[in-house]
Amino acid sequence: MDLTWIITIFLIGFVGSYVSGMLGIGGSIIKYPMLLYIPPLLGFTAFTAHEVSGISAVQVFFASIAGVWAYRKGGYLNKSLIIYMGAAILAGSFVGSYGSQFLSETGVNVVYGILALIAAVMMFIPKKQIDDKPMNEVSFNKGLATILAFIVGVGSGIVGAAGGFLLVPIMLVVLGIPTRMTIASSLAITFISSIGGTIGKLLTGQVEYYPAAIMIVASLIAAPLGAKAGKNMNTKALQSILAVLILATTIKIWMDIL
Repeated sequence: MDLTWIITIFLIGFVGSYVSGMLGIGGSIIKYPMLLYIPPLLGFTAFTAHEVSGISAVQVFFASIAGVWAYRKGGYLNKSLIIYMGAAILAGSFVGSYGSQFLSETGVNVVYGILALIAAVMMFIPKKQIDDKPMNEVSFNKGLATILAFIVGVGSGIVGAAGGFLLVPIMLVVLGIPTRMTIASSLAITFISSIGGTIGKLLTGQVEYYPAAIMIVASLIAAPLGAKAGKNMNTKALQSILAVLILATTIKIWMDIL
């Protein structure tokens, strides 16, 4: 645990949290593969899939708090959407994170790969022109939102992700939520999801506290910076960046599994 190792973990947390704040995801779509592959690439001891999922779960909790705080003004937070999807994903993430202790290393990675593949496909589905709709006129199917959020919660709880990378395409493509409202509300739902995921990982002893603490510090610095950048970016550009990141991660994970 020398200085180089600390800097490596910090930079992984910083990059993931910056993207988290900018795109409305918990950041695990970036941090999970980075934590899994970069330390051993630099000669450090590799984290197991369970350790990576535990570190990610705790880190996402703090990254999403910081991101939501940056979006608290501007009318982008849809309270009804956050309540319905937040409650469902909280229950699902606790079930998934607690049950993950019974899965093998490969099992955890396969679940992650499936979630990433679904998210990648959804990001390339043509979206309706919804970004011009006034924020106070946005509506959605509450039953469908609740069911999908619970399913996302179970899967994301297993891998220590809060599910933001899957929530965003669901909200954009299935529920028809405008991009900036999706990003802000997804961060709030991700925060709620991360509560269940974090508790489950802590109860089952899957958290490495030292690297988690380093990544928490990185999160609190980087997530607000990312959120500020996201507010000023074109919505199409935001969607394109997220789609490319999800696709690249999906390919890498499945190459390793197969």
